[in-house]
Amino acid sequence: MINRRIGFVLTIGLVFAVASCTVAKTPPTVEARARELHQKILTVDTHCDTAFGLLRQDWRIGDRHDPAQRGSGKIDLPRMVEGGLDAEFFAAFVGQGPRTPEGYAKAKERALQVIAALYKMAEDYPTLVGLAFTPDDAYRLKREGKRIAFIGMENGYPLGLDIPLVESFFKRGVRYITLVHSSDNDICDSATDRRNPEDNGLSEFGRRVVAECNRVGMLVDISHASEKSFFDVLAASRAPIFASHSSARAVCDNPRNLSDDQLRALARKDGVIQICFLSAYVKKPEPNPDRDKALQALQAKYGNLRETRDEALREKAMAEREEINRLYPESRATVADLVDHIDHVRKVVGIDYVGLGTDFDGGGGVIGCDDVSGMIHVTEEMLRRGYTEREIEKVWGGNFMRVFRKALALRG
Repeated sequence: MINRRIGFVLTIGLVFAVASCTVAKTPPTVEARARELHQKILTVDTHCDTAFGLLRQDWRIGDRHDPAQRGSGKIDLPRMVEGGLDAEFFAAFVGQGPRTPEGYAKAKERALQVIAALYKMAEDYPTLVGLAFTPDDAYRLKREGKRIAFIGMENGYPLGLDIPLVESFFKRGVRYITLVHSSDNDICDSATDRRNPEDNGLSEFGRRVVAECNRVGMLVDISHASEKSFFDVLAASRAPIFASHSSARAVCDNPRNLSDDQLRALARKDGVIQICFLSAYVKKPEPNPDRDKALQALQAKYGNLRETRDEALREKAMAEREEINRLYPESRATVADLVDHIDHVRKVVGIDYVGLGTDFDGGGGVIGCDDVSGMIHVTEEMLRRGYTEREIEKVWGGNFMRVFRKALALRG
């Protein structure tokens, strides 16, 4: 009888112990799951304009900047850690200027200044960040616990008419060239420059640029390119091409975004579209006539801010733009709207052909992810929608790295 009682007590105790363990094992939060996943995968943003900040004397990328403060920028190394972003493509952006020998020389000099600043960043913060030139470099740096900096070049204008400069920039570490920006250039026509209503697509010189990119292993980026330019480049390139910061036109009708026909053509050539975080490319803004009028007056006064070379003038214009934003706030897209674009690409061509390219410090930012510290929220939204870890890994860099490796493998 005593043994039975002891057995009964032990059994009851075991039941309570198991029950208590079961209660203690609460499921992890979506954020915890996202952060655990980011520890395991390589996360890559294929476009930002933050490299300009490296030329400033009053801003250091190794310091954390309060996003609420003016002039803080959207990316620094501490906030990359907070947002769970491993690798960033810093663009050496040069706005389109006159297509003259003097214009080409100034553009080349500007691009080289930005590239030099990126090398200096790696020298100044050797324990925090390293420059990468191949996918393997990126994975190695992640294992070492460092942030990863790649170099891109936005706008082929610094090439001038000098084809050998493609290889020269590649040797300096540049791994992609965005062929064009907001204005037509010698390489191809832009999606947003219709001063000439005819879309002439890729020029004969542009075909030689694409061929040289293929030869040396330089990725060809067709963000900002016109539709005819896109299809011409796709036909001309031996290697897969990509869009470093563009979104889906079917979700947000903007000439900077890619149509479903373009998505299908890109996928057939094994390329990838990197969804852009610029709100106007993510969701059509609500009509705001007062804001539109104020912005038109600003542009008439200063011209295209992205192409203003006078830093003092640019700073003054940006301050006036911020005041316009305060007086006439724009309706903005959200992280959920952004993930709608990923959903759409997955539906049209599959999960293997989509990634992320924020355009931070070039206009990128949505509610919930207005700077790099919010990048983790994109993963959280994908988890809520039932994306698998493997799918999320592909979006965050796996797909882009496939294209990157192929471009390098096909060189020669």
